[in-house]
Amino acid sequence: MVRIKRGNIARKRRKKTLFLAKGFRGSHSKLFRIANAQIIKALSYSYVGRKQCKRQFRRLWITRINATIRRIKDSNYSSFMNKIKKAKIELNRKMLSQLALIDLINFKQLQQIIY
Repeated sequence: MVRIKRGNIARKRRKKTLFLAKGFRGSHSKLFRIANAQIIKALSYSYVGRKQCKRQFRRLWITRINATIRRIKDSNYSSFMNKIKKAKIELNRKMLSQLALIDLINFKQLQQIIY
């Protein structure tokens, strides 16, 4: 039997892993075994992070809307959203938060239409 050396294939795989680990600190970007573990960890964190990002932005938008409504009129977020749904206004929370933050005049007009 002829001995098979996986030189090129193994080197390619290791180089790809070390390339992905570029920018990690210390041996996390230099040693293959440690870099491989860190890449697996980083990929799982990035997957979870993409989900958390959506949650955190939704919380931020709700907080901004709530703060603006409380400042303009003695009302709260839940009653405001209920009235928006009843009025069949299809603006999502992101757009409402942008209105509350940037264009307060139009947000006040929107609020007067609903109440």
